[in-house]
Amino acid sequence: MPDVVTEAKSRWAPAALLVGTGVLYIWGLGASGWANSYYSAAVQAGSQSWTAFFFGASDAANAITVDKTPASLWPMALSVRLFGLNSWAILVPQALMGVGAVAMVYASVRRLFTPWAGLLAGAVMALTPVAVLMFRFNNPDALLVLLLSVAAYGVIRAQERGATRWLVLAGAAIGFAFLAKMLQAFLVLPGFALVYLVTAPVVFWRRVRQLLLAGAAMVVAAGWWLVAVAMVPTSERPYIGGSQTNSVLELALGYNGIGRLNGEDYGGLGNLNQQAGWLRMFDTEAGGQISWLLPAALVLLVAVTWLTRRAPRVDPVRAAVWVWGSWLIVTGLIFSLMQGIFHAYYTVALAPAIAALVGMGVAVLWERGARRLLAVLTAGTAVWSYVLLSRSDDWNSWLGIAVLVAGLGAALALLLTRRVLAVVALALAACLAGPAAYAVDTATSAHTGAIPTAGPSTGGGFGRPSAGGFQRPDGGGQAVPRPPTGRLGGDGTGQGGGVTGRGGMGRGGMGGLLNAGTPAAELTALLKDDTSTYTWVAATVGSNNAAGYQLAGGWPVMAVGGFNGTDPAPTLEQFKQYVAEKKIHYFLGTGMGGFGGRSTGGSGEAADIATWVQETFPSTTVGGTAVFDLTQS
Repeated sequence: MPDVVTEAKSRWAPAALLVGTGVLYIWGLGASGWANSYYSAAVQAGSQSWTAFFFGASDAANAITVDKTPASLWPMALSVRLFGLNSWAILVPQALMGVGAVAMVYASVRRLFTPWAGLLAGAVMALTPVAVLMFRFNNPDALLVLLLSVAAYGVIRAQERGATRWLVLAGAAIGFAFLAKMLQAFLVLPGFALVYLVTAPVVFWRRVRQLLLAGAAMVVAAGWWLVAVAMVPTSERPYIGGSQTNSVLELALGYNGIGRLNGEDYGGLGNLNQQAGWLRMFDTEAGGQISWLLPAALVLLVAVTWLTRRAPRVDPVRAAVWVWGSWLIVTGLIFSLMQGIFHAYYTVALAPAIAALVGMGVAVLWERGARRLLAVLTAGTAVWSYVLLSRSDDWNSWLGIAVLVAGLGAALALLLTRRVLAVVALALAACLAGPAAYAVDTATSAHTGAIPTAGPSTGGGFGRPSAGGFQRPDGGGQAVPRPPTGRLGGDGTGQGGGVTGRGGMGRGGMGGLLNAGTPAAELTALLKDDTSTYTWVAATVGSNNAAGYQLAGGWPVMAVGGFNGTDPAPTLEQFKQYVAEKKIHYFLGTGMGGFGGRSTGGSGEAADIATWVQETFPSTTVGGTAVFDLTQS
């Protein structure tokens, strides 16, 4: 009878973990509306046009793509095709990817350890605040993390017996992850390959051949889409957003590649936060998102490596720990030291590695009877949780004290008492209370815009006035831009003719660089007029400005200059040709000032187009927005 009960518990506990994760990630999703409207508009476009679906275009008329490869948009666009355009249809696929990622972390740990170790790893993953945030959001990170978790599982399975098919699966998963977020997917590649080469239980040259096969699978999984894009003439596809030369390779290697490392990407925003450094993962911007158990994970990586130092080369436990450890160290160091655009939500890519290392490491220490080290880790985690919780002075100030007392008490009890079950429960509660509280706060709050954050405001990152001129007005995960200076209007002020140069937030402004606004009802009604006659019902500078109008009405709106107005798409001459051919009805006077000009190193075509429109066409104000009828000169 006890065996039957144990078997039932081991069967139902993982199901309870996944159901609980699903509830946490799905409950109340509709409160976030369009979430990141930039991607929601592209999802809408993909649900209306298969061409837009394939290329990841921002609008169904295929003017320009988003500044990422489109794989992350595909599940959401298919969902919208099935269930209609609404917040749930967009966000539920993301939440289900989160459940899948938790399942992969659990399965990876469970293969080598007892169910409770897998459950601990899964719980850590599910409750990581930035994971709760991003699996309830529509950024590409959800698919990226799921696929990389699949890849890690594949490497671990392959290492056990030297199985080629599992290694090939891992390579294919990494390759497809490239189609979600480009070069970030390859950060795990050096560690995974090296661990397999060193530890797989087959002869050396067979390991080399297997890795070459996995590499070929990765190239095919990533490259088929790149080849397809290259084969389509530029006149028959949308412009590749985020590039200056209409090139996917430039997008991957420049704006989303080297430019993120050195901060010199053309058309980007450079390093807005100036916080690069060895301790970035622990600072006020990223700390509360990811670092609750990061110190413990690093200590456990070192401890397991030491404790298994005399194990055979092919030891699967050490190999699995190294797989996840290499993921954590390489990706964490890149995130810490990169000089280009960095946002705290990127750290969701560290969550599976931290979770797996905690589950595996605690299991190894427990099996080896290393209770002193477990006590130190419990105390250290409680102290660090107290520090993180103290950064939010006006948010549940009692919790930090409770976590500190419980954690130190559990650590002491681990050294002195034999009542193991109660002590372990207290230790786990102390270590997980902080991230769990942040997770619940995140799940019960709406998140919109391009730079969401998990948990309560800590005054860090984009909340600091010095952080690139950005301010967070609501304290809960929405950053909006302080208007930059720069040229958009013909007089150099950014305000001529009603075209605002203040991040879309001034007179005539509807959206902005980081989020889309909701257009006035009278403006939406105006845009409805004779929509079937035009390819684009309107054009406006910047993708988020365009997204707000497009999502409100469902018609294609041209995003002049792409995401931040710095892409040369369309050129002034192309725009004039579209106007001459009566393909665009209105130009809407919302822009992004300096972000739409040459001051960022990108193209100034958007500013030139706005100037030409102002000088050529009369304007009227509708719903607080300057409207230029391009059919009348």
